[in-house]
Amino acid sequence: MEQGFVTKIKHFAVHDGDGIRTTVFLKGCPLRCIWCHNPEGLDFAPQMAYVEKKCIGCMQCVPVCESNAQQAADGKHRFVRELCVSCGKCERVCLGGAMELNGRLCTVEEIMPELLQDRDFYGHSGGGITISGGECLAQPGFVVSLLQKGKEYGINMAVDTCGFVKREVLDAVIPYTDTFLYDIKAIDNEVHIKCTGKPNGIILENLKYLDRKNCRIEVRVPYVPGYNSDQIPQIASFLASIHNLSGVRVLPYHNFAGSKYEALGMADHLPLKMPSPKEITEAENRFSEKGIPIIR
Repeated sequence: MEQGFVTKIKHFAVHDGDGIRTTVFLKGCPLRCIWCHNPEGLDFAPQMAYVEKKCIGCMQCVPVCESNAQQAADGKHRFVRELCVSCGKCERVCLGGAMELNGRLCTVEEIMPELLQDRDFYGHSGGGITISGGECLAQPGFVVSLLQKGKEYGINMAVDTCGFVKREVLDAVIPYTDTFLYDIKAIDNEVHIKCTGKPNGIILENLKYLDRKNCRIEVRVPYVPGYNSDQIPQIASFLASIHNLSGVRVLPYHNFAGSKYEALGMADHLPLKMPSPKEITEAENRFSEKGIPIIR
């Protein structure tokens, strides 16, 4: 029975593929994009998030914490992150909702009942289930099992990937995937390394491989001024050669994830500059000029 680390399940997602969808976010990613807005999905291990402003000082977490990460001093609560083992016991007793465990080990059978709750919406809207991350294909066994189970119920299945995966992983998921949501961040390798920490050769080759396999592909291009914004013409030229492209979605950078980084005790590269509507329109026009449909 395959297990995977799930960070959250999002219902009524309308930007993660066709129609109304339920998106399953998995933990762990090989890239380190400086603009990442889902930092809770980067590490492969579970992480405890602490939102200090939600703490009501009930101290219920102190006696259940066996690692002494939850402490009471002079009547005030203190969370010592370095001692936390992310067991989740404090979350279960926290009355204010200040503690949140990101990353739960689940089986496909455990999460399917929740995913099937919105099945009627899938049918009426042409939607389905999207598996995302992090990088979901970093947990290939779990993803294949989830895709297979979804297809058993006749559900449209989408995989959201950065493409930095082994070819055999793609071969394993292709038979059960209706649409690949594929991220392209840069064409220039040095720019890609600067922005993500990894080269992009395997990413570009894997996209061409999916195209040769006649997979339906929606490309998603983050737009971050001063980092990859000058890559748009090159990306458009590259995508013009992809035959099974349903369209491109330009994703404007936003700086709404700062509170997530703070809650996780992670270094925050944000805020970067947010693009203007005019910049996004101009970027979309670059793709339209190449005959590539725009998805909004």
